[in-house]
Amino acid sequence: MSIKKGTAWKFGDDISTDHIAPGRLFHIRTNLPELAKHVLEDAREDFASEMKKGDFIAAGRNFGLGSSREHAPTIIKLSGASGVLAKSFARIFFRNSINIGLPLIECDTDLIEEKDKIEVDLKNGIVKNITSGIKIPITPLPDIMIKILNEGGLIEHIKKHGDFRLL
Repeated sequence: MSIKKGTAWKFGDDISTDHIAPGRLFHIRTNLPELAKHVLEDAREDFASEMKKGDFIAAGRNFGLGSSREHAPTIIKLSGASGVLAKSFARIFFRNSINIGLPLIECDTDLIEEKDKIEVDLKNGIVKNITSGIKIPITPLPDIMIKILNEGGLIEHIKKHGDFRLL
C-alpha cells in the first residue's frame, strides 16, 4: 500500500457491524453500492454524505464487533474510505477486512482529532497527523497481509498467484 492521505472522522468504542451496515436496511443488502450510501449511518447520521473518497475512519476499541457478515467492511471500502484506524478490532471483522482489501490500522487514535489531516504509511508503520505534526506508531501488519491488501484482497491475491500459496 502506498502512502495514503485523508481526513479523519472520529468514532468511539464498540462500533458494531450493525452501526456500520444498519440491520434495518436488510432489504438492500444485495445492492452493496446502495448500502454503502448508508455506511455508519446508525453511529453518525451525516458520515456517508459528508466523507470524501480517501478519508479515514478513526475509532476507539473493538471496532467491528457483532455479526461476522462481510457487508460491513465491504461497504466501508465501497464508500471510498482509505481505511480504518482504531485502538483494536473485532477479530472476524479484521479478517474480513483484510480479505476484501480494506486496510485496518491499530494505533493510538487518541492522538487524532475530528477532521485532522492524516497520512498512513503501512510499509514503514507510521501514521502522521499532518494537522498536529505528531507521528503515531502503528501495530505492524505481517508482510503477507500487506501483500494481500496491495493486491486488492484475498480473491485477487489467489487469482494472481493461481492457488492459495500466500508466501
